[in-house]
Amino acid sequence: MHNGFKFSSQLKFIASVLALIIALQSCKDQVKEVKIEQIVQVDTPEYFLLRPEAEKAFGYSHAVRIGNDIKISGAVSMDDKGIPTAKGDLLQQMKNCYSDLDKVLKHYGCTFDDVVVENILTTNMPEFLKQSAYRNTIYKKQFPTGSWFGVRELALPEFMIEIELEAHKAR
Repeated sequence: MHNGFKFSSQLKFIASVLALIIALQSCKDQVKEVKIEQIVQVDTPEYFLLRPEAEKAFGYSHAVRIGNDIKISGAVSMDDKGIPTAKGDLLQQMKNCYSDLDKVLKHYGCTFDDVVVENILTTNMPEFLKQSAYRNTIYKKQFPTGSWFGVRELALPEFMIEIELEAHKAR
């Protein structure tokens, strides 16, 4: 009887192992049947010129959108011909920059709420720090990441501030 019990246990063990092998083989067969499709979306860059004549003369595009990301070149205080405006007035230059940046963002269906990076370059950091509270009127929900740089000079001597942005807009 003891041998019969041992044989019965061995038989149950073998049956369990066979059942496990069959189950694993079944899973393996199912995995083979699964096909993985990967959709690769290729986005063509979409360029935007705010002031085509001035931008062509200086050699840059004001913005480019690739997929959901928009990179915006540094805005400076200039008119449509590329002539500096608000000379010597950093706050007004800042306002002019944000006005231009707003136009670019709107072109892409964005607002300042979509901005994720803002880098500011200024030739007068102490004055910029005094006027930086103006940014509270621009960023009402949250501030983007970014850096502030004190620089010796910008493209033209009259420019006191330049602001570049990156925005992300889900489609």
